[in-house]
Amino acid sequence: MEQYLQDVPLNKAYRLLNLGATALISAADAGKEDVMPATWNCALDLEPCKATVVIAKDHYTRPLIERSGYFAISVPSVAIVQQVMKLGTVSKHDDPQKLEHSGATFFKLPNFAMPLTQGCVAHLIFKVIPEAHNQDAYDLFIGECVKAVADSRVFREGHYQYASADAQLRTLHYVAGGHFFALGEEVMLPEYGLD
Repeated sequence: MEQYLQDVPLNKAYRLLNLGATALISAADAGKEDVMPATWNCALDLEPCKATVVIAKDHYTRPLIERSGYFAISVPSVAIVQQVMKLGTVSKHDDPQKLEHSGATFFKLPNFAMPLTQGCVAHLIFKVIPEAHNQDAYDLFIGECVKAVADSRVFREGHYQYASADAQLRTLHYVAGGHFFALGEEVMLPEYGLD
């Protein structure tokens, strides 16, 4: 999938998060790395693109974000649902080889340290906007997008193009336990514009 990645203009990056999909949150600091699923992620602003993620204090990923000042949000596809579950059911506190044992494969974008999971349809890198009260009281991190890439088979010209994409490339939407939904059918209202 990496060969299909294309840059996404930062003024369109928020659209990568508009589907409300389960995300993988990645972070790295001082040679330590982690990836964890998070369903509580949300686009916050258009330009510059900002997003929020909720990362509890006991997650291994959190201090990596706090120390490095960066995190990534990746949008996984149906094709890697097993790896997503494995990344979410084991803490790196309990298994230091969590990433290796997950069955997922990882890569890095130039100039960024966090591991990104292959099989995702989009990856966004965020610089943390420090908000100590939100982080301490609500575990809520706000970031400004500094880099965005997406799989050209499903995201082109500023829009997801699922009508022509393989079903294995659809996004995952977590319910509970091992229960997910995959993104469904497209509904278009051309009279409102397709910007």
